[in-house]
Amino acid sequence: MDLETQVVPASQGRALRMRAGQFARITNTHGNQVVDTWAVAASDAAEVSSMDHTRSVNSNIFFTKGMSLKSSRRRSMLTMVADSAGVRHDTLLCPCSSDLYQQLGCTAYHRSCTDNFHEALAQVDVEHAFTPASLNLFMNVPVGPDGTVDRLPPATTAGDSVVLRADMDLVLVLSACPQDITPINGASRTPKEVAVSITDAFSPEEAA
Repeated sequence: MDLETQVVPASQGRALRMRAGQFARITNTHGNQVVDTWAVAASDAAEVSSMDHTRSVNSNIFFTKGMSLKSSRRRSMLTMVADSAGVRHDTLLCPCSSDLYQQLGCTAYHRSCTDNFHEALAQVDVEHAFTPASLNLFMNVPVGPDGTVDRLPPATTAGDSVVLRADMDLVLVLSACPQDITPINGASRTPKEVAVSITDAFSPEEAA
């Protein structure tokens, strides 16, 4: 039974409190939307999800089913227990920011995952001094033999979802990435909303 279901509007962010053992199903409603994802420990906001430690502990530059998102103290924060699309999620690219959009030619304010992170935390009365690197769910960033990276539309379809188990009490922060200049959110370059449901229980059959 869903305890809380929310729509994360296109180009916006949301923060949801989770207890250890709860599950978050994040659904790519339209199939083409990247979701920048963070976790902040409930006991200490200075302990946040760390891509450096996540790559180190998993010995992988991608994030896939069965892997755990590690904290800045190398503790497990979230474990991906299901992924209906079976894709490789990105851990390399930074969350977009106002500086990035200025470099891409924007002269007016452009929403960003960086702003979404801090705005979402403010909604639950949490502050953080900086913007950690994000786990980029559904982002399709292949890496070449020479180390070069590409930015391709997500290899997912409408309704694909992942399920993350909270391994400690935490705040889950999600941003429906506002990127509309590169095709990282699909060839149409149009950010879309996603859905997130928090549950107390999860059955593997639900992942089908």
